[in-house]
Parts: sequence; structure tokens; C-alpha cells
Amino acid sequence: MQLERILQKHGFGTRKECRGLIRRERVAINGEICDDPFAEIDIEGLVFTVDGVDWPYLEFATLMLHKPVHYECSRKPKHHPGVLELLPVQLRERDVQPIGRLDEDTTGLLLITNDGQLNHQLSSAKRKVPKVYLATTKHPVDQAQIDQLLAGVLLADEYEPIAAAAAEIAGENLLRLTLTEGKYHQVKRMVAAVSNRVEALHRESVGELSLPADLQPGEWRWLTPVDLQKLGYLP
Repeated sequence: MQLERILQKHGFGTRKECRGLIRRERVAINGEICDDPFAEIDIEGLVFTVDGVDWPYLEFATLMLHKPVHYECSRKPKHHPGVLELLPVQLRERDVQPIGRLDEDTTGLLLITNDGQLNHQLSSAKRKVPKVYLATTKHPVDQAQIDQLLAGVLLADEYEPIAAAAAEIAGENLLRLTLTEGKYHQVKRMVAAVSNRVEALHRESVGELSLPADLQPGEWRWLTPVDLQKLGYLP
């Protein structure tokens, strides 16, 4: 693929803008500056460099973000900054979007992609992808509340009780809850239904993919093929 097309595909601007980057010797392939926009580059396993920053060639941009508080999972945020503002402009130019949403006051693992098939697979209610949340509660968590959550609670505007896939006491005021649905404010509403209240909420994992301990709030990293396997992604 021509080098200018590679840069354009990865969000570095129009072809004209990408040609300018290349001709100003700001792009390197395998550590060597390449100033020919029309050079044919082997994209298999390619990592190119722009202004000293490495970029892997990826057909789709798929990544995880440690979402901090006070960010909205919307491409048109209303009251707080959007999570996409935490990403480099090149990724935003690739039309990435969050897979599902976390409330503005919820932290933790957020997946972001421009792969429509992946988004559909992980968002589909039929697939029942488990998501694990750690909730800090106003009142101590007891076994009676756990039993209720596992048996199912009836939420407003729902016709049938909804049960947690798993629930456990993680501390005096800590509840670890596994859900396979993605209903509006589901964790908060389920906890309220057992006469408690969520004070803080953190998503620990999606499928078998957990948020890395060394990924700090606001930081992101690419998903690897192993990560995608943990999500059960079947392209």
C-alpha cells in the first residue's frame, strides 16, 4: 500500500496533508526515514513512526481505555468532556466509538473501536457477554442482599425480575456484581432494589478481559489478538 494511503487510513489527514508529513521527513519505516509518499509498503506486521511515535498498521482501531470519572461515553457530550477527547486526534479521525456506555461517574474498563462487527457482537443482548462491576455502597452489604440479587429483582419499567449472573461481598461496603444485560443504570437500580445505594462504581472486566492494574485512569492501549480472544470475538 502506498505510504500516503497508510497515513490517511490511520487518521493523519487528507492525502495532501499526509504527503506533506512524508516529504518533511517526519515519517519512518523500520527506523528509516521515508520521504516518498508513493512508496509501496508491505503492511504485514507494519509499525510506522510519525514524529517519533510508533503506530501499528491496523485494519480496525480497537483499544481499551481506563475511563476516569466526569467523562461521558458520548460522541456529543452535554455536561462533561467526552471519553474520545482522551485519545489522540488520529484515533478520533478514524471514527472510533465506545462499545456500550459507562455513566459519567463510573470508572473502569471501556472498549472503543471502529469495527462494527466487534461492536455488534459485544453489544448484542443475545450473546450475554458478562461484565463485572465493583460497587461501593452506602450501607454494608449482607448475604440477604446477595441472595436477592441472585434470585432477581424487579426494576421499574421492567416486566420480569432481573437476576445477577454472580454477586459477592467484596468488603463491608463493597459489592462485586456480574451482569449479562446492559440496561440503563442497571447496577444502581438493582442495588437500590435491595435497599442499598451505589456511591461509586467501577467496571473491572468484560468477558474474560480485565482492566490491567498498570493502566491508569485516562490511559489507553491497543487490544491484542489475545485480548480479542478473551472477549470471544469471532470475526
